[in-house]
Amino acid sequence: MLRLAEIRLDLDHPPDAIESAILQTLQIPADRLLGFRVRRRGYDARKSSEIVFVYTLDAEVGDEAALLEEFRPTRQITRAPDETYRYPVQAPAGITSRPVVIGTGPCGLFAGLALARMGFKPVILERGKDVRERTQDVWGLWRERRLNPESNVQFGEGGAGTFSDGKLHTGIKDRGHRIRKILQDFVDCGAPEEILFISKPHIGTLRLVKVVENLRHRIVELGGEIRFASRVTDIVIENGAVQAVTLAHGEHIATGHVILAVGHSARDTFEMLHRRGVHIEPKPFSIGLRVEHPQSMIDACRLGPHTRHPALGAADYKLVHHCKNGRDVYSFCMCPGGQVVAATSETGRVVTNGMSHYSRNERNANAGIVVGITPRDFGGDHPLAGMALQKNLEEKAFQLGGGDYNAPAQLIGDFLAGRPSTACGAVIPSYTPGVTWTDLSNTLPDYAIAAIREAIPAFDKVLKGFAMNDAVLAGVETRTSSPIRIGRDENFESMNTKGLYPAGEGAGYAGGIISAGVDGMKVAEAVAKNLQCRLD
Repeated sequence: MLRLAEIRLDLDHPPDAIESAILQTLQIPADRLLGFRVRRRGYDARKSSEIVFVYTLDAEVGDEAALLEEFRPTRQITRAPDETYRYPVQAPAGITSRPVVIGTGPCGLFAGLALARMGFKPVILERGKDVRERTQDVWGLWRERRLNPESNVQFGEGGAGTFSDGKLHTGIKDRGHRIRKILQDFVDCGAPEEILFISKPHIGTLRLVKVVENLRHRIVELGGEIRFASRVTDIVIENGAVQAVTLAHGEHIATGHVILAVGHSARDTFEMLHRRGVHIEPKPFSIGLRVEHPQSMIDACRLGPHTRHPALGAADYKLVHHCKNGRDVYSFCMCPGGQVVAATSETGRVVTNGMSHYSRNERNANAGIVVGITPRDFGGDHPLAGMALQKNLEEKAFQLGGGDYNAPAQLIGDFLAGRPSTACGAVIPSYTPGVTWTDLSNTLPDYAIAAIREAIPAFDKVLKGFAMNDAVLAGVETRTSSPIRIGRDENFESMNTKGLYPAGEGAGYAGGIISAGVDGMKVAEAVAKNLQCRLD
């Protein structure tokens, strides 16, 4: 097939406009076009009054070689690459050694699915509950202020991404076509087919629940085993190599291969690994607040007269500002038409995050407004110092919120003026169980507050209305990424512990659903190759 890039069409183009554009671009008659598919569809909104779709199309044509020779492959017309993902090995018949995967977020699920497809029958351990039971526990915090430390927004089947916008775009390079495989698996498990070609695909929380369930069923059908309420409390290491894992109820599972896909909030696991001498180093991450604006305002700024066009949906944004104090402030995990959610996993702490359903039709847009920090800001040189900083900030937020899981909140106008807020204005905060109006200047270090105060007016110059007085800030946003990195070598194995394979966001190697899934697949491939070598 031939790949045609940068095909620009009006938002309201008729269905046959795509075929006409292919014929015109290739300068061929209709009978020479045998078929086509949309490989990618984005839109150019640099001028809100002139928004157009931008397509990448794969076309099957008669006498392709002659046509390629005629055009001599250019940036716009090339041969479509083979994007088939191929598993590197298959387990030999009768294999008895079973790898263990810890965690059922996107990293753990796709590591487990890859191992199962290669015939290695993984045992997958999840500290939380299955996704439907977990959803009830999440609602328990949001509606009744009842936190289950083992089943919440962070822990349980599907991982933290289940209660998010379900964003499926990423900036990572993927020469092995794993992203395409992951997206196809999502579609096969119930996600909308459009995620295969739209430029910023998302699934949304409600649809993710069913998709995650179906991924689990596929793993089990292939011989994998998934155990819930199975928190790993220890990894048995002898002579520098993994021998087994120990569960909270005392069970030991013998294994020589452990994929560690625990996510960025498994602090007790990080502490256990540090005690066991596994190489851990501190890693930069970001801290900040979550902001809410009327979605209608964001739509008007970004889409102009095309606001709420059915093909565009709710508008998003991506902002960054380089501050005078040397800090970078940027928007994080922007959720169009969504809500701010309580995302803590620990008693006596408050954490904010954002979530959207597939429809993205709630009244507010929200995003984290966060400041990048490095180990120099952690207040110590201990490998887990960043984790200690997170805890401290989350405890402050809990106290400022009133000690009942309310989030401390402030209007942007008051935040910029340095005065406490006492009530909401035109923007009604969506965070549940509720907010407590206060002064947020005490929630974060002074340098972070100063940076955010400088960034908000700068963002307003790019996105008019961003600094509106009644926009709502709530805190704190601390779980942007893992505060540690668990060192691994070129074979994805721990630098000093044989058989331990750190993976995904918690280990410091991913950020988001797709990059975590890709890392899980890469690590699963490494484990499979190692197991095969041992058996040969």
